Amino acid sequence: MKWVRPPLSTESSRLREIEGLAGELFRSLGMDWIADSDPMSAEVLEDYARDGRSWVAVDENDRPIGYVVVDVVDGNAHIEQISVLPDYQGQGFGKHLLEAVHAWAVEAGYPALTLTTFIHVPWNRPLYEHLGFVVMPEDVLQPGLREVRAHESRMGLDPRSRVCMRRSTGVSVTEES
Repeated sequence: MKWVRPPLSTESSRLREIEGLAGELFRSLGMDWIADSDPMSAEVLEDYARDGRSWVAVDENDRPIGYVVVDVVDGNAHIEQISVLPDYQGQGFGKHLLEAVHAWAVEAGYPALTLTTFIHVPWNRPLYEHLGFVVMPEDVLQPGLREVRAHESRMGLDPRSRVCMRRSTGVSVTEES
């Protein structure tokens, strides 16, 4: 049984563990610096939960095995972080997390989901493309995504290795007069 729910206030340390273990996979690509990066702080994760902008995928014992946190950038639901334990990857848990974000975004009236990801990491861009995301050309990025990219660059991520992606929610945005 695969299902998604909001995280409990007591699960922040588990989510940090999930992010750390998922990051270990980057070692196989020679990206040790990603694996060595600190996960989000418990305080930040608790803020996302309190704001209703995070979800966890759980196993049959209701134990978190993956999570996603979302910001709002340029009027869209922006996936800030998504991580699934390595033993559970490839089983649809990430897809279920993205479906929860999609449902939240539709209810909130956001026209799209956006994210930034690595171009050449097999479980990044290709997976998101499979799930309906498309690469956004740099010249169409709005100020918020440009700032996300600039922040990533300041944090040491090579902008040439990253791409912004978007998937429509089907919600149309109209200007109020």
